[in-house]
Amino acid sequence: MGKTLAATAVFLMSAISVLAAEPIEGSWKTQSGATAEIGKCGSAYCVTLTTGKHAGKQIGRMSGSGDSYSGEITDPETDKTYSGSGAVTGNALKMKGCVLKVLCKSQTWTRL
Repeated sequence: MGKTLAATAVFLMSAISVLAAEPIEGSWKTQSGATAEIGKCGSAYCVTLTTGKHAGKQIGRMSGSGDSYSGEITDPETDKTYSGSGAVTGNALKMKGCVLKVLCKSQTWTRL
């Protein structure tokens, strides 16, 4: 019985750490109303629009874990790529894109 309890505890801890380690993955409603899907692509996370005018376009690639990510984000309207970051808090993802780390714009996306 002790082995079963230990195995169950290990399984639950593994499941919890997987969920806690990758909170950026999933579907997000962007500030413009489009839906973006964030998922693993190699050793990073790719941000791809799935609805709206630019559906199918990859607009970002970020690395990180937990609630903090960094990488590049592209404005689909202008096709300009910026240094980007993302911070997850519950069901909100604050995305920030910067030019030279001083001129920044932020958006908050909502988990679907």
